[in-house]
Amino acid sequence: MSHTPLKALSEAGVSVWLDDISRERLRTGNLAALMSTHHVAGVTSNPTIFEKALAEGDAYDEQLRELAARGVSVDEAVRLLTAYDIRWAADTLRPVYDSTERVDGRVSLEVDPRLARDTERTVAEAKALWWLVDRPNLMIKIPATAEGLPAITRVLGLGISVNVTLIFSLERYRQVMDAFLAGMELARVNGHDLSRIQSVASFFVSRVDSEVDKRLDAVGTDEAKALRGRAAVANARLAYREHEEVFSSREWKALADLGAKPQRPLWASTGVKDPAYEDTRYVTDLVARDTVNTMPQATLDATADHAVVTGNTILGTYEQAEDDFAALEGVGVNLTEVFGVLEDEGVRKFVDSWESLLGGLSAKLDRAS
Repeated sequence: MSHTPLKALSEAGVSVWLDDISRERLRTGNLAALMSTHHVAGVTSNPTIFEKALAEGDAYDEQLRELAARGVSVDEAVRLLTAYDIRWAADTLRPVYDSTERVDGRVSLEVDPRLARDTERTVAEAKALWWLVDRPNLMIKIPATAEGLPAITRVLGLGISVNVTLIFSLERYRQVMDAFLAGMELARVNGHDLSRIQSVASFFVSRVDSEVDKRLDAVGTDEAKALRGRAAVANARLAYREHEEVFSSREWKALADLGAKPQRPLWASTGVKDPAYEDTRYVTDLVARDTVNTMPQATLDATADHAVVTGNTILGTYEQAEDDFAALEGVGVNLTEVFGVLEDEGVRKFVDSWESLLGGLSAKLDRAS
């Protein structure tokens, strides 16, 4: 392989996933190429990614004409269009799924984000998407809202693999892991093969720095400014410590003995938003075994080009991470408030993208009919 930093990352136990999908990427063979050249072993999607994909080019035109001829609703059309891409990506990644004993080769599809505060409808939508895509390497993305937590447990209990998204705080992450353990126990009771159920917990990174840095700038002191860019990595590293504790517990061992695989932390939102920061920092600063890093194309390319991967960069950092948190609180940054704002904002951004996607798709269907 020519891209040695990504190879080193994979060898360090980090699964490299691509945070992007489009019909154009699939039909040109780009995803398959990235599997070979960039060690890509999975794909994540979200409403914003699909909004962008459907707005560009002509890759969806033929299917749009067929959907218009059938007179389907815009909501049904978006399910069918996105499921087509996800199914294609799942088939492309199937060799990875098989060669990694069903751990990687995964493709994520998110439930309608407008359902983020509705447990029952989230479960129903997850079941419908699982049936529609009909691929064993699918993951259904469910947001880690208070209402999403019981949905996560119930969907896992049905034998459906889940990507838990929009996790920002350590408190919420602990609740997500509890929901996962409860879901795997429910799956056992329901007679499912636990070895076939995978889950990742998508812990968002760069958005934390963006929100915290804004507050540090407002404080304006030299002490506050010196803490810029410290929150996100500290938060993720402490999350990994929580992961280690839960997945070395007696409760987990009982499930692992039945074939269950641990829910891996997935570092999401890894594209650097502040140009003052190294463009691979949310990759190289978060290297540890049994993690996933899902990268937008720009971050993937930057990592391949010039990242320096030196092995595990999380173990041994917990005391410093705690000190960073204490220092942030000390200058007046309320981290609990930050994480609440980010969750609400995250849901709202995906809802906005979804509604924009529906609006654009409705116009395309009208033109195609």
